[in-house]
Amino acid sequence: MASTRPDAAVSGPVLFAYDGSELAQLAIEQAGRQLAPGREALILCVWQPADVGFVPVDDRHLDAQNAVAVQEAAQETATQGASLAEQAGFRSESMAVRAAPTWKGIVETAEERKASLIVLGSHRRTGFTGHLLGSVAAAVVTHSPSSVLVVHQQRD
Repeated sequence: MASTRPDAAVSGPVLFAYDGSELAQLAIEQAGRQLAPGREALILCVWQPADVGFVPVDDRHLDAQNAVAVQEAAQETATQGASLAEQAGFRSESMAVRAAPTWKGIVETAEERKASLIVLGSHRRTGFTGHLLGSVAAAVVTHSPSSVLVVHQQRD
């Protein structure tokens, strides 16, 4: 009887929600260790006018009101993430989308691109601060029809 690996039947890409943070980098590294090498990956940076929502590659200050500059910086951030994904063994492409809230941009892009898995980091915010800020990871898990791999921040 022939055995098949679960990821042999996977057809859609892995979508990485990438915001340039150390946690987003960790999520790519963790997924690279846990998933089969050579998988197709889409590195997505979600941006918003009036609230940048990601860490620019060169740590420059952006005027969130300048949508063109924010969009360009988001694409640069996604490209950096794609480079990290290539190093982790994925065949990757980068993409930046404008969406608010962030989780909605992630879920809609995953649906449009038929992603088989969404990978993102979670800061594990709890209590009143977590309630006020909300959680992109929790919202993606709640609203996505795709499977979601949530990588948590390492605690000392």
